[in-house]
Amino acid sequence: MRYQLELFFTALGFFTRIPVPAWVPWSAERMNHAARYFALVGWVVGAVGALGYLALAWLLPPAVAVILSMALTIRLTGAFHEDGFADSCDGLGGGWDKAQVLAIMKDSRIGSYGTIGMVLMLLAKAAALVELAAPSAVAPLAGSAASVPPADLLPPGVGVALALLVAHPLSRLAATVVMHRLPYVRADDSAKSAAVARPLAPAELALAATCGLLPLLLLPPAGAFCALLAAMVATAWTARLFLRRLGGYTGDLLGATQQASELSIYLGLLVVAPL
Repeated sequence: MRYQLELFFTALGFFTRIPVPAWVPWSAERMNHAARYFALVGWVVGAVGALGYLALAWLLPPAVAVILSMALTIRLTGAFHEDGFADSCDGLGGGWDKAQVLAIMKDSRIGSYGTIGMVLMLLAKAAALVELAAPSAVAPLAGSAASVPPADLLPPGVGVALALLVAHPLSRLAATVVMHRLPYVRADDSAKSAAVARPLAPAELALAATCGLLPLLLLPPAGAFCALLAAMVATAWTARLFLRRLGGYTGDLLGATQQASELSIYLGLLVVAPL
């Protein structure tokens, strides 16, 4: 049990700015095995974002509360996945062949594709969450009409909180699936993701899937189905793109998968919200 707790803290320290206990050892091998808990880290990030939004929504308009809650999760993760998405936009947008794409993504400077892609991604996520904050979206996401109180009796922003609690773990599971299924394409070991660049064992994959899928129980069947379908479509599309352009994945592309899946989950929930 202690070893599993150490692996979780290893993943938490890698993907967030949360300090981990000093007694947690670090090694490339432990980081490798910690991949099973990437989706569980999404529980922490999603919970912080959801609680932050619920607190802010009591005092501020929904749009402002959404933006501040997004800023909170970005600060918590150090913009880890957003940075990967921006680098992926630069590399895939500006590179003509595999070597050029990899070289561009390794450059710490951000280019036009990365800037535009990141701005559009943040705007799209914010717009989707603002729509999910509408009272009309609460009942379809919180449960059936018979089991849910009227929207005006629920805390403001329940739809947003549910979306965050589901999207963060599920989108990190999407990145884990890409890591499991595709080969790692960087030849050097200097990249941050080199330590986790291996397929997961069956038991590890089952644990990761459990952590990523369990939050879907917070949603009614229609909402869970739309969220899962959206995540699967985004994962399949990004994996196909990575295979076609590079023959595999890099750490930046895992970040792009997480961001694309997160947005897709919000959009999937928006589809079911008016039903």
